[in-house]
Amino acid sequence: MSRSFQQRKRIYLGCEGPSEQSYGKRLNEIADTAGLSLHLDCDVLQPGGGDPLALVQLAVKRIREKTKKRGTFAYRAILLDRDRLGQTPDRDGRIPALAIRYGLCLIWQDPCHEAFLLRHFEGQADARPASSTLSHHALKRVWPAYEKPMPASELVHRITLAGIQRICAVEAAFAEFLTQIRLPID
Repeated sequence: MSRSFQQRKRIYLGCEGPSEQSYGKRLNEIADTAGLSLHLDCDVLQPGGGDPLALVQLAVKRIREKTKKRGTFAYRAILLDRDRLGQTPDRDGRIPALAIRYGLCLIWQDPCHEAFLLRHFEGQADARPASSTLSHHALKRVWPAYEKPMPASELVHRITLAGIQRICAVEAAFAEFLTQIRLPID
């Protein structure tokens, strides 16, 4: 008896580092629980973050390589920290055209991943710490056990569907990403 396997819809998610990769893995768990036939390919671009244009360029290169090996992606996105934006305005200005050209959704974490995570928690949806350091401290107040990078297995109890709904209410690009990949958030 032969088995028939349904091909999962492949989604590219560029990640600045292991923390974003763990978050992407959590989204994969939610998709699996919902019975969705999709897989987020969480690609660590550069641990510790870096120049936004260089990260987008590397994502484009990796998408091309992965497409040649395994086929096209149904959707492509990248999580980027906003705290590096503005340091080289001439380079930053090239990012939107590159993203449009390669169909890459830019999800800016303002100012960083810890602030992005913070906005998942009750009463924190509108929290906008002014720096990465302040973001980390604010996240530790609501999640004392948080350590960077937090493994995906630790996110399961803290990053809930309700938290994802909260952040989608204030992060339009992230909400659009989840809508495009059809991850149920209601």
